[in-house]
Amino acid sequence: MIDRYCTPAMSAVWSREAKVQRWLDVEIAICEGWVREGVVPASDLAAIRARAKFDVARCDEIEKVTRHDLMAFVRNVSENVSGVDALSPESEQKENDPSRWIHFGVTSYDVIDTALAMLMRDGCGVLLDSIKSLQDTISSLFERHGSVPCIGRTHGIHAEPVTFGHKLQGWWQELGRSADRIRAAQKDVSVGKVSGAVGIHAHVSPEMERSVCESLGLRPDPNSTQIVARDRHANLLCTLAVLAGSCERIATELRNLQRTEILEVQEEFAAGQTGSSAMPHKRNPWNSETVCGLARIVRGNAHAMLESVMTWHERDLTNSSLERIVFPDTFQLADFIVQRLARILAGLVVMPENMARNLSQMGDLVFSEHVMVALIQSGLSREGAYKVAQRNAAKAWEGEDFKESVKRDPVVAARLGAVEVEEVFSLEHHLRNAPQSVE
Repeated sequence: MIDRYCTPAMSAVWSREAKVQRWLDVEIAICEGWVREGVVPASDLAAIRARAKFDVARCDEIEKVTRHDLMAFVRNVSENVSGVDALSPESEQKENDPSRWIHFGVTSYDVIDTALAMLMRDGCGVLLDSIKSLQDTISSLFERHGSVPCIGRTHGIHAEPVTFGHKLQGWWQELGRSADRIRAAQKDVSVGKVSGAVGIHAHVSPEMERSVCESLGLRPDPNSTQIVARDRHANLLCTLAVLAGSCERIATELRNLQRTEILEVQEEFAAGQTGSSAMPHKRNPWNSETVCGLARIVRGNAHAMLESVMTWHERDLTNSSLERIVFPDTFQLADFIVQRLARILAGLVVMPENMARNLSQMGDLVFSEHVMVALIQSGLSREGAYKVAQRNAAKAWEGEDFKESVKRDPVVAARLGAVEVEEVFSLEHHLRNAPQSVE
C-alpha cells in the first residue's frame, strides 16, 4: 500500500520487517518445542537465541538463488547462527552446528501461516482500538449536537423530523457491531500449524504443535493440511469489507448533507486549503469521498480472498501471490478509513440553523402521519384517516397551510379537540422518544 493510505500503528504490524520478525519468532518457538521434546540440546537453543537474526536485504540476495523467500530467510538466519556464508560454494556447516535445528522437521507454511495468524490477530487489535476512538468521537459529537432537530429523508425526499443524534446513534451502534464481528473473526484466525508437509504430523507431534502454538498466543488448527484452510481468512476480509461499507455509509451521508442546497454539515476547511484549482470558492467533501473510494478496494480484496478458499488437494500456490497484497493492504486501508472518518467527525462543522431551515421547507406537512394516527385512534378506519390526511396534504402542495387546512376539515373537527390537534403538530411530541445517548 502506498504511504498515503497507511497508518503508523498498522504499518508496525504489517511492514516487511515485522512480518519476517514473526517468521523468526515462530522458528525459535519451534526450536523451543524441540527442546521440550528432548530433541534439541538446551545449549544449542541458547546459541540460536543469541545469534539468530535476519537482514531483509540479505534475504533478497539469497532469494535470487533459492527463488523461495522463506528458505532465503532460513539460510540468512542459519548463516548468522553458524557464521558460514550461505552463498559461498566452498563453505560448509560444521558438524553438530546449532544452526541445523533451524526449520527442523517443519515445512514453509508451518512458519508462514503461523506468523500470518499473529499478524492478523495483532492487526485486528489495532483496528479495534481505531473503532473505539471513532465511537468516542461520535459520542462527543452527540453530546454537543445530538438533540438538534433535522429532517429525515427517504429516497432523498423529506420524510419526518428526526434529530442529528438519531443519525449519530445509528453510526455508533453499527460500528459496535463491526467491532463484535472483528473480535469473532480475530479469534477464528488466531490458529497456527506445525503439522509439517500436507499436515499429517510426520515429524512434529500434535502435542508439540499445541505447545508451540500456545507459546505464541495461538491455538493449533485442529485439521490443517499444508496450510490453514482459507475460509478463516476469507471470513476476516469479508468482515473488514463490512466495516468499510459501514464507514462508506456514514461518509456518503456526510457528503449528501454537505450539498450546497442542504448544507447541514461541512468538513473542516483549514486556512490556506485549496478546494478547487479553478474555482476558489469551492469547499468539497473530499475526505468523505476518499473514504468512499477506498471502501471499494476493501470490498474487491475480500472478493479476491473468497476466490482463495478453494485450493487443490492439500495445497497449491494460487493463494500465495494475492495474499501478499490483500492482507497488508486491506488492514492498512481499513485502519486508514476508520481513522480518516474519525478525523472528519472530530472537525465537523454542524449547522443547526440550516437544519431548522430545511426542516421548515415543507411546513407542517411532515406531521401528516400524526394526523392519520390521531384519527385512527378516534375510531376512524385506517383508509378513511389516510384519505383525510392526504386530501389536506394535497391542498398544502397547492399553497394552503396544512395545519389550518386540517383544523378546518369537518372530519377532524368532529373527532379531535384543539389540544389533540396541537399535539399532532408538536415537534417536541414527535421527538419525545429520540435517543438521549449513543449507548
